[in-house]
Amino acid sequence: MCSKCISVLTQQDCVIRTNTKRGIRIHLPSVYGSEERSSLTLERKKDMTIALILSGGTGTRLGYDIPKQYIKAGGRPIISYSISRLFSHSGIEGIHIVAAPAWQGQIQDWLAEDGFCGKFKGFSSPGGNRQLSILNGLKDIREYAKDSDYVFIHDAARPLLTEKQITDCIAGVSGHDGVLPVLPMKDTVYSSTDGRKITALLNRSEIYAGQAPEVFRLGSYYEANCRLLPEKIWQINGSTEPAILAGLDVVMIPGDEGNFKITTKEDLERFRKILEAEESFGMGR
Repeated sequence: MCSKCISVLTQQDCVIRTNTKRGIRIHLPSVYGSEERSSLTLERKKDMTIALILSGGTGTRLGYDIPKQYIKAGGRPIISYSISRLFSHSGIEGIHIVAAPAWQGQIQDWLAEDGFCGKFKGFSSPGGNRQLSILNGLKDIREYAKDSDYVFIHDAARPLLTEKQITDCIAGVSGHDGVLPVLPMKDTVYSSTDGRKITALLNRSEIYAGQAPEVFRLGSYYEANCRLLPEKIWQINGSTEPAILAGLDVVMIPGDEGNFKITTKEDLERFRKILEAEESFGMGR
């Protein structure tokens, strides 16, 4: 609100409630008409979506002396591809990154070089496992976001995130506590209790492979993770598990087979070949 508007209101005229996370809402007495009261309401009506990029892994399986998400492919660090996609998407209002302190300065330099500082909100330090890293990020995001906002969780080592997948996730979570992209199982699926003998044949039509990104309502997802402290959170393997254990409403949407995670040297080589093919057709990212 401009200073001129504020100056005509006295303490007897209204009560001003400040919200440092979002803005100001002014409650006016009944002497003001509804249209006047509406015009002086400054609270944001749309919930934000904050991207939480997980970049704290070590990636030792690739055999490099730096984490896989910082290896360069196509002349750019792998992490920059997902950041670029998220930065350019209008549905993402902020980007928060979990990264080791030793890499935070370098990431900030890359953000500045690419002009991606506008949506960047801050860093969080990695935790003892992936889910504790997420929890660290959630805690810090709640310093500037509301519990009704959404957190969009993505891996820095998944560089082939598409605009469509981001849009589908944001649209899919509407009216729910969370959304998870999934892929159907194409092969026959078996269960084995000892890793040697088949103990059960599973119905593959009822089994899906979960992917990133996953989107959750910030407050309820944060509480779901806190309920797993201090021991159970160490047993969590997927980001959606805390939400399911807490009984949250999580829906599935179609995943993207191209959005694979770079885990092995073969994955890295596959990604580089995709970049080369795009470059040859003038489709550089």
